[in-house]
Parts: sequence; structure tokens; C-alpha cells
Amino acid sequence: METTLEKASQIVENKSYQGEEVRLCSDGKYRWVYEMHLLKNPTIFFTVLKVMMISVGIVWLFGLIIGLGDMSLDYFLFWTKLSGIMLGIFVVLTIIGVLITAAILGKYVVLFEMDEKEVVHIQMPRQVKKAEVIGFITVLVGAMAKNPTTMGVGLLAASKSRSSSEFANVRRVKAYRKRNLIKVNQLFNKNQVYVADEDFDFVYNFIKSRCINAK
Repeated sequence: METTLEKASQIVENKSYQGEEVRLCSDGKYRWVYEMHLLKNPTIFFTVLKVMMISVGIVWLFGLIIGLGDMSLDYFLFWTKLSGIMLGIFVVLTIIGVLITAAILGKYVVLFEMDEKEVVHIQMPRQVKKAEVIGFITVLVGAMAKNPTTMGVGLLAASKSRSSSEFANVRRVKAYRKRNLIKVNQLFNKNQVYVADEDFDFVYNFIKSRCINAK
């Protein structure tokens, strides 16, 4: 009996894969759109919290270095306690900030493009609806669609941010299935790829199989 991994590997080799959300377009690129609900997906919170913890850790270490000349147990405990209080304050501020951001934005739409060389994360403007991006993808799926529609060009031109990961330079690929997240990290570029449950195995195995230098 075939395992899930073996089936997924076979799907990856299928050059005409058309999934629930992931669609192979006429230009040879896979595209899909993901609508992220900020309150339902804690990824942004964890990312900001990680940055805060690293920052506090650096401050703590710097304080120890400064007091290295007359280091004592009392100083170590005092500085460690103070750093802990700082971390606690930052955690509270992070929670408040994420909640305010989620209340204002609610959710945002991301378009992903993937081919044999890279995967690209394109954040759409707030006013763009998921259905509009899906319509753009539907046009590109057709064999006769040689160029994006005017709507598609406008969507891409108005995109807020764009982050790409070249598979040859990727050093780590990590899947977080419960959060619909695949982290594709290069040395100085960390990319977050979101994909629905139905297409998760295909996208993960497609990326993993092409990142020959990843752990």
C-alpha cells in the first residue's frame, strides 16, 4: 500500500497538477491565493514575539558584559529580573499591538507564485478581495492566456510587498500544518508560504524536493 508521502511525491512529479486552490497557469507557474485571518492564525504574533525575545536577550547579555568588571550574584539576579520584567512588558504590548492590528485589518490576501526555481509571496492591498485574485488566476490557467489581464497587471502593480525564495539558496524548509504554514528560509531572507489543507502536501513536497541544500 502506498504511503501518504509516496503519493505526494508522485503528485509533485505530475506537471499538470490542478488542486483545490493551487492552479497550474499557462506560463508554467503554479498560483494560489490565501486569505489570512489575523486573529485565527497566530503566526504573526509568534514572529513578533520571537523578535522581542531576541532583543531582550541581547540587552540582557549586553548588561552582563557592562557589569563584567564587578560581577556579583546580586547584580546578575537584579539584571536578570529586570530583563524578565522588560520581556513581560513587551509580551503584553505585542498582544495589544496584534489585537489592534487584527481589529483594523481583519485579514489580508496573499498571492503565491511557484515554479521550478522559486516561490514568491505577494501581499495584496487591503481593498483587494480574494475573488478578484482568483479571477486573475483563472484567466491564466487557460492555455490561450498568453498575458495577464488588465486587472491582473493592476493587482500585481498595487501589491504591498513581495518576497521571493530561490530554491537553490534555501537552507531550511519547515512545515507547520496546523497553521497552514511552510517556512522557506534563506540565510538572510525568511519567507512564509501559506496554503490550504487540500494542497498542503503538494506544495510542501514540491518545495522540499527542489531545495537541495535545505536541511
